[in-house]
Amino acid sequence: MGTWDVEPFDNDDAADFADDLDDVPESERPEMIRAALVAAIDNDGYLDYDEGAHAVAAAALVAAGVPGNEGLSPRHHGPKQPIPALPKDFVDLAIRAVDRVMADKSELRELWEEGSGGEGPWHSSMHRLRAALADPEGRIAVFEVGR
Repeated sequence: MGTWDVEPFDNDDAADFADDLDDVPESERPEMIRAALVAAIDNDGYLDYDEGAHAVAAAALVAAGVPGNEGLSPRHHGPKQPIPALPKDFVDLAIRAVDRVMADKSELRELWEEGSGGEGPWHSSMHRLRAALADPEGRIAVFEVGR
């Protein structure tokens, strides 16, 4: 696991997810994003790190496509290729996926809490992501979600 910062694409698994998105035709990218979100949502057991990282990256791409969130467009480590407009139901899926990653039995959350001794900058990043999804007009900070 290589992690260099707290934002959605600041780890090897999320960067690999972005590369995988770049490797498929544009028409297949929405389904890959949906699959990453649903994999986290449907996991009521222990959510492994990689599934959590993919879900967070997918949620960040959804957030970037929400009207009013244009400032969240990918800049570092995210997909180089365009993400087509995503269906509106992706917003609810993204919120639910972020909530799942932040819940109990999530390796990603546990690792960040172990490393910071509790809530820290990663939690703040996740709260900003969720706020951008839930209330794009009320967002309080911009995070980076790509190259």
